[in-house]
Formats: sequence, C-alpha cells, structure tokens
Amino acid sequence: MKLFVLLSRIPYPLEKGDKLRAFHQIKRLSLTHEIVLCCLNDATVEQSSVDELNKYCSSIHIINLPKYGIIYQVLKAVFSTKPIQVGYFYSRYAQLKINALLYKHNPDKVFCQLIRTSEYLKHYTKANKTLDYMDVLSKGMERRIEKENVFLRPVFKLEYLRLKRYERKIFDYFEQKVIISQQDKDLINHPFKERINIVANGVDTQYFKKIDTTKSIDLLFTGNMSYPPNVDSAVFLVEKIMPLLQTKYPNITLTIAGHNPAPSVKRLASANVTITGWVEDLRLCYASSRIFIAPMNIGTGLQNKLLEAMSMHIPCITSSLANNALMATHNESILIGNSPKEYAQHIFSLLENPELANRIATTGNAFVIKNFDWDNNCKQLERIICT
Repeated sequence: MKLFVLLSRIPYPLEKGDKLRAFHQIKRLSLTHEIVLCCLNDATVEQSSVDELNKYCSSIHIINLPKYGIIYQVLKAVFSTKPIQVGYFYSRYAQLKINALLYKHNPDKVFCQLIRTSEYLKHYTKANKTLDYMDVLSKGMERRIEKENVFLRPVFKLEYLRLKRYERKIFDYFEQKVIISQQDKDLINHPFKERINIVANGVDTQYFKKIDTTKSIDLLFTGNMSYPPNVDSAVFLVEKIMPLLQTKYPNITLTIAGHNPAPSVKRLASANVTITGWVEDLRLCYASSRIFIAPMNIGTGLQNKLLEAMSMHIPCITSSLANNALMATHNESILIGNSPKEYAQHIFSLLENPELANRIATTGNAFVIKNFDWDNNCKQLERIICT
C-alpha cells in the first residue's frame, strides 16, 4: 500500500513530541508499506535529517514556508474564523504543491498529523484519510490563558475558542481519527468522539534501558525547553519546589536538559541548577539522575519524557494532569504530586528510602514495557489506516 504522510515539521531530529511520534510511526509503517512523506518546514533543514528519513521513505518532499508568507497567513487568520495555528501552517502555494503530489503519487491512503495540516487534505476524496489529532490543542491553549500576560489573555482565549470549534469541525472531513490518550479523546467537542481511536506513543526500550553509572544528578527534568508547558514546569520546579528542598538539602542539584531553552529557562541557572541546552544523548542524563520529575501544570498529550525515564529504571514523579494520560498507579509505578509541598515530600521519600526508589523504578519500568510498545501501537495504527 502507498501511504501519503503529511506533517507540519520534518520529523527528525527527535527533539519534539510530534516529531518523535511521527518518526516511529513512519519507521514501522515502512516495513510493510511505501511511505511518501511530505513535510511543511519553517526552519533550516540538515541533510543528516533527510538522510535518516530516506531509510524509511520512498520519496520525501519538503515544502518551505517563507517567514513573510507565515506573517501574511497569520494576519489573515486573525481576521477570519480559523485558529492562528492553522493559519501559520497554511499557504496557497503549499496547497498547490500538495495537490500536485497527491495527483502524482495517487496514494492508497492518506495520513496527516495534527489539525495544523488537516486544512490541506480536508477536501481530498480520492483515498481514505486518517487524522492524528495527537492531543487536544484547544485544551492546552485554555490552560495557558491564566499564565499569560493580562494583555495577551484575550488573544489566547480567542485562539482557544477557535481551536475548539475547528477540532470539532475537522472531525467530519476524515474517515478515521486517532488521538494519543483517553484523556485527550474525552476533550474533543464532537457528538461522535467515541469513534476516535486511541493510539498511544511508545518508547524504544532497547535504546532507553538501564545504564549503571555514577548518580551525579539529584533531580532531572527534560524536554523541548521553548515549549510553554515545559517552560512553565521548569520555572515552577526552580521557584516553588527547590526552595523547599534546600531547607533540608542545601546542596541538592537539579538539571534541566533539552533543546532551545527559552530566556526564562536560562535565567534559572544557579549553583544548584544546571541548564544544559541540547543534549546529543539524553540517556546519559537519565542514567546519572536519582529522580526524574515532571511537574506539568499545563499542556495535553502524553509525556514522552516520562516513558523514557521509566524505561531507564529511574523513579519518576509527575502531576495528576500528566498521569491522566499515562494512567500509571500512584505509589506503585510512579509518584503523583499536585503542590510544591507534595512534590518535596515525594523527593525526600525517594532520597531517604532506597528501597522505595528501587520499587518505584522497577514497577515503572515494567509498566512502560507492558503498555507503551512502539511496534504494538503502530500495528494498531496500521489497522486503523487500512480500514
């Protein structure tokens, strides 16, 4: 089967969640199907990224979105009913290119990731189409409203309402729909949302596996550090949790590792807090840490960082919000906190009770291996696409 895949970004390197999901899906679908990959692009493309994707795709088509065009489309979206996120990634030029590629390749099935790309395919009728919502962008936007500058809140509220309407409207243009978790599925505002299939992410347990090394990092947090939910979590960690920890452990250390740290993240650096920026091999950070903590207060979807840390046998702490997608059991395979005091208490418990830390790490590892396997989840996606 020939599968046409449309993405809003080139899915390599794997520094963002949507890239990670798309890359592993393409990699496994390519074992039994021909992949024609089309990527929108607003950044510099490294040849090494294209070379990696060429291993799995019969052809790769990159459609560059010039900055002046993006500005025009965003302004156009502002004065329409479309979400700004959809406007950002849409252009008439790209539409014509995608139409030509669809005509040339005549795919058996069409698959697109995120509602950002759905506008290009909604009227295509020559093949069954699958939309991967991935997560619910509207809910993530709603959770950001109160975190933003008071003057920007009306803009974020308007974008939230537009996203919510668009997520409902676009549903009817696609034969199949998938999403990353039950929590996200429940948030889609459509009367037939039960028809959405849940396809979770996975983790490469052969790559992210236990490494015995010196534990030089007390606490670790990772992710794309320009992504607002991660920025919010990093600031929360340093400003709200670390002061509580330092009353008992003045020299406790926190490492925040991840791509493109925002200025507000860089400013968190201190004698106790290390901001690494891009790390070539995050496994070394995971393996060197005593505890992984992800105090997510906003955002949606499934936290890949937790899957990776748990796969590497690191005891993890997160919020109820993040665990609603993960669905791990508190005090069995993970610890759940919802306030600075609760997070601090969990950290003290893990540092002072090696048996508890080992139990949480071991059970967490088993939980991830059982529930988050890329091969199984991609086989499920394949069945849905091929319906």
